[in-house]
Amino acid sequence: MGSMRAHILALTLASSTLSAQTPSAFARVSLPESPVDTQMARRASTGGYYVVSVEKSEPSALEAVVRERITGNRGYLVGEIAPGNELEAIQSALIPMPQGITPDSFKIDRATRVRVIHDAIGKLDADYVFPDVARKMADAVRSRLEHGDYDTVTNGVTFASLLTRHLRAVSHDLHLTVTFSPARLSDADVNGRRTQPGHFTERERCGFMKVEHREDNVGYLKLNSFARTDACAAIASAAMSSLADVDALIVDLRDNGGGMPAMVAYVSSYLFTTRTHLNDLWTRRTNRTEEFWTHDVPGKKLRDGTPVYLLTSARTFSGAEEFAYDLKSLKRATIVGETTGGGAHPVFTQRITDHFLIGVPYARAINPITKTNWEGTGVEPDVRVPAAEALSVASKMIASRRGPASGPGRRQPWLH
Repeated sequence: MGSMRAHILALTLASSTLSAQTPSAFARVSLPESPVDTQMARRASTGGYYVVSVEKSEPSALEAVVRERITGNRGYLVGEIAPGNELEAIQSALIPMPQGITPDSFKIDRATRVRVIHDAIGKLDADYVFPDVARKMADAVRSRLEHGDYDTVTNGVTFASLLTRHLRAVSHDLHLTVTFSPARLSDADVNGRRTQPGHFTERERCGFMKVEHREDNVGYLKLNSFARTDACAAIASAAMSSLADVDALIVDLRDNGGGMPAMVAYVSSYLFTTRTHLNDLWTRRTNRTEEFWTHDVPGKKLRDGTPVYLLTSARTFSGAEEFAYDLKSLKRATIVGETTGGGAHPVFTQRITDHFLIGVPYARAINPITKTNWEGTGVEPDVRVPAAEALSVASKMIASRRGPASGPGRRQPWLH
């Protein structure tokens, strides 16, 4: 039975995906049940994995060094499945192992665990968006420390994952994350995490994965991230301007884990012809509120009244949820799919030690219409369907809105 559980765990981990946190913004995070196309893309780029060595093998836990079949790059696989449920992975990580990183690089001692907990509590106490919740989290993890709940945890990745789960058990805040790096984190590493939205390859095009003009002049945008405007505004403008003359627009957010509030406002600006108040962010430390409005942008905007449909899934998170929540509140879009993940607190990453970081949610979104946000609840779709069916359902809804043909060779007019 133990070998079967370990085998299932290995299969789960081999298909898992990781994504970097996006500090100083709505975070882009990896949520459960990563999309199949992402898993297949990883399979294509790596060719799968060889197991080099098994460092830990227990009925519900596994640590192993693996090597990519195509590139030869090594990784450290760490995972754990829930006791009594061999299909539920409660920890899943595949950490790159560059030159100089060995299995010993992942080991931590009690002094390190105590320091990480102490310093994490201090940073939450100073900056977490709700001070009372920060105090409750502190009490909870101190109690666990005193009762020896962390005494047997000697792997940094496992400890970071466990501490994250314990903090979230109190806060229910999916943006709050403790992470571990086997390599020493330089100041550039930490500062880079604070200022960058994630690094995009040319193929990823700042998250604007696909821009299409479909049958009957329906526009389709596959948008997987809201990146920094200083790096990605030109790509965003080209994509949105190219869709300005469509008769209906579908924006696919099903694999969008979030990003920067400024890019949310930038993309939204192409959907409104008049200046519109979208969202506010209140920061606890400064007690200041920053407003986000639509604004002038290069190129052409969508025509007034052009129907917009947003496709969502349970993976849609953070900044992507803001985009959906803003447009829903303003009655500018119809949301089709699943309820989103439920993360409305922007986050920035701080150093705990040379190997540990914590993402601290420091602010809260306040919608100018609802006076609240989507934290913990997600954004409810207008039309609830499984995420896999959202595109076909939205396409049928668009087709049903068209009136009778107005003449040979002419597009059908819209019924508003």
